[in-house]
Amino acid sequence: MTQVDNSLANPPPQPSPFSQARLVELWCAEPIFFASRELSDTYYTEGVIGNYALAYALGWARSPYRLQGKETGKPRYIEDLTPLNGQRYILPAWPLDNRPSFRFERFNALSDSYWYAMTNNRVATAREDLPLNRTGKKPNTYRPSNFPQTGRLRMLERGNRFQTLVFGEVALPEYIRVGKFMSKVRLEMSEPLPVQRLPRGTYSCNTYLNSADLPTAIDLLRFDVMSIPPAPLLKYLQFRGPAWQVGDWICPANLAFCGGHVNATA
Repeated sequence: MTQVDNSLANPPPQPSPFSQARLVELWCAEPIFFASRELSDTYYTEGVIGNYALAYALGWARSPYRLQGKETGKPRYIEDLTPLNGQRYILPAWPLDNRPSFRFERFNALSDSYWYAMTNNRVATAREDLPLNRTGKKPNTYRPSNFPQTGRLRMLERGNRFQTLVFGEVALPEYIRVGKFMSKVRLEMSEPLPVQRLPRGTYSCNTYLNSADLPTAIDLLRFDVMSIPPAPLLKYLQFRGPAWQVGDWICPANLAFCGGHVNATA
């Protein structure tokens, strides 16, 4: 991490809401899959583990088991994560040595019955399930599900190692489960390190950052973007503004889930 420039005319730094942070190493005990990108029938996992996924995996927030009405399909990051702001925070996990390894797997959810056919984005296993224009019968009550039945998955290989910073005094479990398949990940934690707030200046950081969590009082000079849901991640960021330093790591100050957005339910 390199400090590029620092102006002497800057006001004194404000205290950080976090007095300490820990560097955490994650070891993938099983292949991990996230649908970071979809290209034809192939579903790609990028070489990163998002901080929102980690926050849920650590048990910091729980979404309701069942959603109804307008809540169905609506993201709940603001409701679930913003109450944590000022108490704890975690960065997206980046791969050690920037060289994650991947594996490809083919999945096939087609039926093994004697007869089946592809209909409106689903697999019909009975001839009477065919649409009206093919059978001449009344339309059935089945609705298209739009779930893929065949394809390939690019997954993070078992044995990959990632790093992240956890801010705040919080106990962490030894193992968590992440990804679409709830894959097992082991956590190895370092000793707590002090969080030092640096005055406004120009800094380069080599941690990964969630673009939705950045404060508004910084200038983004240059960066690389990883365009993945739910919010793009930034790496190799150079910025101008106040910063936090944890050991050898520097990142923008005042990082908060959803940019510190006020919880609408509060």
